[in-house]
Amino acid sequence: MTDLQSLKQRFEIIGNTVQLNRALEKAVQVAPTDISVLVTGESGVGKENMPRIIHSLSARKHQPYIAVNCGAIPEGTIDSELFGHEKGAFTGATASRKGYFEEADSGTIFLDEVAELPLATQVRLLRVLETGEFIRVGSSKVHKTDVRIVAATNINMFEAIKKGRFREDLYYRLNTVEIHLPPLRERKEDIHLLFRKFAADFGQKYRMPVIRLKPDAVELIERYSWPGNIRQLKNFTEEISVIEAEREVGAEVVLKYLPDGKRTAVPALYNPEEKGEGGSDFKSERDILYKILFDMRSDLNDLKKVTMELMKGNSDATEFAQENPALIHKLYGDTDGDTVLRLPAEKSEPDSEISRDNTRFLDVDDVIEEESLSLQDKEIELIKKALERNNGKRKDAAKELGISERTLYRKIKQFNLNA
Repeated sequence: MTDLQSLKQRFEIIGNTVQLNRALEKAVQVAPTDISVLVTGESGVGKENMPRIIHSLSARKHQPYIAVNCGAIPEGTIDSELFGHEKGAFTGATASRKGYFEEADSGTIFLDEVAELPLATQVRLLRVLETGEFIRVGSSKVHKTDVRIVAATNINMFEAIKKGRFREDLYYRLNTVEIHLPPLRERKEDIHLLFRKFAADFGQKYRMPVIRLKPDAVELIERYSWPGNIRQLKNFTEEISVIEAEREVGAEVVLKYLPDGKRTAVPALYNPEEKGEGGSDFKSERDILYKILFDMRSDLNDLKKVTMELMKGNSDATEFAQENPALIHKLYGDTDGDTVLRLPAEKSEPDSEISRDNTRFLDVDDVIEEESLSLQDKEIELIKKALERNNGKRKDAAKELGISERTLYRKIKQFNLNA
């Protein structure tokens, strides 16, 4: 069994997390076989290392190794690139040409972004996997090839299959063994190790002292989500190495190089023992805004519930409304404070709508009824105008209103508009 530490040194792989070690162990285990392997993981996690490791530890290590980015080849030429073509097969085909599968015979071919393959090409690839046979574009002659296929993707294959973008039978042919590489946010203990490796490389490349991070900066980059994974971390390290004059930087400097670092990418830390200004239990304004938004959402949900129940005449809702008058008045009270919502249970004996202190009372039932009548009046007005503009032609009026002719006929009958 190949020692993992020596394997990491050979392929310059940094990290000691359990998920990474497990992925490397699987690569070592399947390498001596000819099993098809599917490498999965987000963009930028280093999936291209797995097929190189598998090929180098296999019996095919002295044979060709070809890496193909399926997403970078135009759909019109992908079949020619993979399987070759004959002279005159299409405009510009001035000579016969071998494809990647023919060139990689007896070796390994790495199909990166395999989910980007067109469906027609997927059928050809499935035949290669099943029989080892393929046909050049513009030819009827069957060619044989003996290749080990390792594929990689950064998308959810089951979603692609469900949407009809990827063949299910091809997926199971490719996915005899799956090797999953975790995103950088799940390898927090490896982030600073990777930074130090990249910083040393760039220090040597640009002939300058290696940049270092203060403890608060280390904590910051370990909390950051790194949506671009290792590729983003490498770019970040190169940028900060070249631009910063000081060779030891803190969190304040690092924040300037992280996209949206102050707002969304870096989670706020909350210490219950600390209090903000004015005795607040919140450390930042963002926390306060979150609390306000959550409270508003809770109020709105309660308002929706009680309003619907009031419309149905539910007695429990009336009781709830009596216990929460401020909540109800948020929905129905006006801005000048002279109008107050009166619930059904608050109605007194016949009385003036205006009290002695000039406060105007509105009943919930009246509000609902007035709203309903208002909407009905608008609907009648729109129907009348549409009929007038179309000289009484119901088909044209219905089309203008965006409803079916049958619905319009029912509305005319409901509102007695023929009279």
